[in-house]
Amino acid sequence: MTSIEQQITQLRSLLNEYNHKYYVENSPVVSDYEFDTLLRQLQDLEAAHPEFYDPNSPTMRVGSDLTNDFKSVEHSFPMLSLSNTYSIEELGEWIDRVEKEVGEVEYVCELKFDGTAISLTYENGALLRAVTRGDGTRGDDVTANVRTIRSVPLSLTGDYPDFFEIRGEIMMPYSSFDRLNAEREQSGEPPFANPRNAAAGTLKQQQSQVVAKRGLDCTLYQIAGRDLPFDSHWENLEAARRWGFKISDAARICHNRQEIEQFITYWDTERKALPFPTDGIVIKVNRNADRRALGSTSKAPKWAVAYKFKAEQALTRLLKVTYQVGRTGAITPVANLEPVLLAGTTVKRATLHNADQIAALDLREGDMVYVEKGGEIIPKITGVELSERNADSEPLRYITHCPECGAELVRYEGEAKHYCPNQSHCRPQILGRIIHFIRRKAMNIESLGEETVELLFENGLIENIADIYDLRPEQIAALPRLGEKSAENIMQSIARSMQVPFHRVLFALGIRFVGETTAKYLAAHFRSIDAVMSASREQLMEAEEVGDKIADAILEYFADESNLAIIQRLAAAGLQFEAQQADRTSATLEGLNFVISGSFANHSRDELKALIEVHGGKNLAAVSANTSYLLAGDKIGPAKLQKATKLGINIISEDDFMAMIAEAEPLNSNTDETEHKEIAEESPAISEAKSETTSQAPIQGTLF
Repeated sequence: MTSIEQQITQLRSLLNEYNHKYYVENSPVVSDYEFDTLLRQLQDLEAAHPEFYDPNSPTMRVGSDLTNDFKSVEHSFPMLSLSNTYSIEELGEWIDRVEKEVGEVEYVCELKFDGTAISLTYENGALLRAVTRGDGTRGDDVTANVRTIRSVPLSLTGDYPDFFEIRGEIMMPYSSFDRLNAEREQSGEPPFANPRNAAAGTLKQQQSQVVAKRGLDCTLYQIAGRDLPFDSHWENLEAARRWGFKISDAARICHNRQEIEQFITYWDTERKALPFPTDGIVIKVNRNADRRALGSTSKAPKWAVAYKFKAEQALTRLLKVTYQVGRTGAITPVANLEPVLLAGTTVKRATLHNADQIAALDLREGDMVYVEKGGEIIPKITGVELSERNADSEPLRYITHCPECGAELVRYEGEAKHYCPNQSHCRPQILGRIIHFIRRKAMNIESLGEETVELLFENGLIENIADIYDLRPEQIAALPRLGEKSAENIMQSIARSMQVPFHRVLFALGIRFVGETTAKYLAAHFRSIDAVMSASREQLMEAEEVGDKIADAILEYFADESNLAIIQRLAAAGLQFEAQQADRTSATLEGLNFVISGSFANHSRDELKALIEVHGGKNLAAVSANTSYLLAGDKIGPAKLQKATKLGINIISEDDFMAMIAEAEPLNSNTDETEHKEIAEESPAISEAKSETTSQAPIQGTLF
């Protein structure tokens, strides 16, 4: 090792030690000035000698101004959710079930942190990858951002396994949250509603340099791997603490129901003095052998449960009720309150949902009202202190006309909300639809932000989503606060959006009740916008998760001539209005037509449809004389079954179908079985939300 390399290694080791003392042990041993001086020395050496680059160097803590690309990563072990319980009685029932199945056990009680879940993978003692929960099966790779969190060790000490995962919660302490919101208000940006939203939003920042400045923290609470030192959760957590992880000091081993209840009672009061948000207690079975015996459902482990604290309540004055208009025209009343401290944050507003809730509470401006946070997150009014009511107060009268455009409000049958019907000329609705269209999960036109959309709208450059594709760089560059570079970035983002797959384009249109998942099912079922537009109500309801309410909303959307004109313009601009066909891997099902009905044990319906296509078959929406096979699962549609029986159609099971393609001869002899699976999984016809299956992982420390 050269003298320069040795100096760099020593500096990294020293800075890692100082960092751990300060951020994990809360016992600094050097001043900030001394730390910063050493860090600058290391930065200079690394800049002069790039051959010694290390992604886990302490210099990575400051982040980068480069834009991140969050890649989707599959979890090695599913990140399951926890079952919730809201009473001691329900908790007792869970304890009874556990002890009935595996006998007397030890429990570990921990604080339930209120942040955003993270999974960290370490290889040979170095941070390899950090992934968000996502849908539990796949999450976003946010490693660059997580490296800036100083309580996350970049390298470990001691006798750690060669490869393991550890999971925990990334949080924003109240002090960081208050500072961030003060900065946002000073710069004219809307404040974050709560620390959880702030933590989640920060973790998805495109520049890790921004993340580094926001003061996130991370506490770890669950470890898994195939070579862990102990067969108990408690001992493995203590080992993780020695390796350098920040593990909560509040966790305790409890031996019976009484000790668990004492732990809950203590923290229900003491949590209010904590510097970070919590919303309950997690109770886990300690021994991994007992966990394996208990197993998991498709959604949650049976060996752990979350006890949720009763929401904290505060009394404050209702100053005024105002009304907001959403992109669908829905009117949402908002209670404007005298600021009050609640669950660690200052609450100034609460959502009132609809006219029925206002009437049920008999709210009046000037009332003293009780406010609590539903799930410790969303402020809501739960009651009125009638003893404080003014004698001359009058009941609130719900508005009859849109506060933005003046149109008379309507209330559709079966709907709790009022709506503004003036879709084409109501400013918040127009802007809301455009902003929805450009968002990351829709068209992902990342260089167009909400402020830029408003600027374009106010200057008459866009009035609907199709206008985006008529923009010219010189129009954008001439606007205030933009310029040629911004215009170039925006035009590049618009051009990239033309490659967004059909299901996201369908979601981006903003059809009422058609969310991300429904759009995926519609795209997989109908394959093109023309097929969706021409479908009848009954045909729409054949698509997975489409009921009468969604079907009616789709029909209403496509009955509007202005919407049809916008779609024609979008199609002419080059947007993807057809689902791409999956690459063929065999001709085993060539000439065969399939109808799929019911639910299946090992595949979703969209996965089965994709497999049919990659092996040369065709999917039909309805049973007819042209149908070769009815692929039937549980709870098959009785009409399909009856018709298939009448026509003499072959009815096969999931196992029968898999046997049909098991011996498939590949079209290309160089294509192996792994590639078949990858092609099928990459097909747009496969829903990103995998079907859930019961799991009993044989690894140590099963994760959730």
